[in-house]
Amino acid sequence: MTDLVLVRHGQTVWHAENRYAGVSDIALTDEGTRQAERLAVWAKSADLDAVWCSTLSRARITASAAAQAAGLELRVDARLRELDFGDAEGMTKAEMEERFPAARAAFEADPAAHPLPGGEDPHAAAERFLSCLTEIEGGRVLVVAHTTAIRLTLCRMLGIPLGEYRRRLPRLDNCALTEVRLREGRAALLQYNTPTQ
Repeated sequence: MTDLVLVRHGQTVWHAENRYAGVSDIALTDEGTRQAERLAVWAKSADLDAVWCSTLSRARITASAAAQAAGLELRVDARLRELDFGDAEGMTKAEMEERFPAARAAFEADPAAHPLPGGEDPHAAAERFLSCLTEIEGGRVLVVAHTTAIRLTLCRMLGIPLGEYRRRLPRLDNCALTEVRLREGRAALLQYNTPTQ
């Protein structure tokens, strides 16, 4: 049995402006740093057995504080990175609606069938992310990653159609806790989007 505590990294400059960051490496805001510090306080007494994160610096910085507080080595894996949003990287919803309105409307209707222009296939991204999670074995493990990758993978694990991720899991707050128990190939959701304090 493995309990995975999935956490979105601390707030970044682009997220504060409601911009899609994707695979762009964007710095944490001061608030994002404070969120990472609060996560570290939680991690110190969370009985963690490991801490994993994506290669992007916003996740590494967030996870580093938690790993240090828990006295654990940080494990970094590229499969935990965010989706590549292609031409939408760095853009707001309004900017996308102006630049490629039909593509944005198709994405809104079914984001799994219609990724943003030049963006990564959400089905492949969920499989990539899940391939890493299924290699993590035993105990309680903190995984610091990214909102869209986490929500897509939760859908895959819980049998929710991927095209529903934005409607069924509409938000994932920075440094909030989402916990999934994996046992014998099955997933159970223990908590979703729970604040650390």
